Amino acid sequence: MLIGELAAKSATTIKAVRYYELLGLVVPKRQCNGYRHYSDDDLRKVQEIRELAQHGINPAKAKPFLECLDAGHRHSDECPASLAAYRDSITELDHAIASLTSRRQLLAERLQQGAARTFIKESNMTDYATTLPDNLPVPEDDGAAAHLPGLTLPSLVHEATDGQQMDLSNLGPGRSIIYLYPLTGLPGTDLPEGWDSIPGARGCSTEACDFRDHFAQLQAAGVERVHGFSSQDPDYQREVTTRLRLPFTMLSDTGFELARALNLPTFAAPGHPRLYSRLTLVVRAGVIEHVFYPIFPPNTHAQQVLAWLEAHPVA
Repeated sequence: MLIGELAAKSATTIKAVRYYELLGLVVPKRQCNGYRHYSDDDLRKVQEIRELAQHGINPAKAKPFLECLDAGHRHSDECPASLAAYRDSITELDHAIASLTSRRQLLAERLQQGAARTFIKESNMTDYATTLPDNLPVPEDDGAAAHLPGLTLPSLVHEATDGQQMDLSNLGPGRSIIYLYPLTGLPGTDLPEGWDSIPGARGCSTEACDFRDHFAQLQAAGVERVHGFSSQDPDYQREVTTRLRLPFTMLSDTGFELARALNLPTFAAPGHPRLYSRLTLVVRAGVIEHVFYPIFPPNTHAQQVLAWLEAHPVA
């Protein structure tokens, strides 16, 4: 067969075949007219090189496998030299993984240090953003979130504080943290009457700050993304995100679409006929893996999430 036919049958390109020839992996015969002629054995070799490449073996390191086939073996990795090539490739991967892990840890530490210096200097955060009143009522588990683990997030699009439209069904394959909260306060604006007497209501800003302060550690524990989530409009949330200097975005659900889709718990407060109850979803590949509900105290909740992640690493 000619080179074009070989390339088509092996699902590769003529350029790739010529590269394999340059490496000495494929040596075609020459016809009387000078054209290269490739045999079925050459086709098998090209297919083997392609398969090895898909598994991370560079074509330049495929020679031991092809020699194993030339020796009459049915499989290219039945020879000692092939197994040695596997071990060499694994060693290279181990070195690369170790290097990347070290670099990631260094960047995460620098991010944490830089964020800490920035936030410590922040002077316009009011006390309600960093502290909680004493003797707040502790929420009880009413079972309203027991049905959530194992459910798939619906395809709902919500506006994020960075202006992007976020589809909850397309968060990605890694772990995501979505913490739902009822209402963040604004400086100079009174909270709803009796707010502190509603179990689980107070502490949205402290919760956001705790996720902020432990954001790098959550990432180091395998979290791909963190999102706050409430029924407040995007402009309201943008103010909070800027004021608290949050390194993640918040999502706005003014119509309680997610509440309807997943039957989430909500409650009412003076001036607010409906608000989300505080709960946190650990989502992995679009499926709710774990739920924190009820949550108390909110000002250390991110640390609770971090502890769970460290106890349940992704295999």
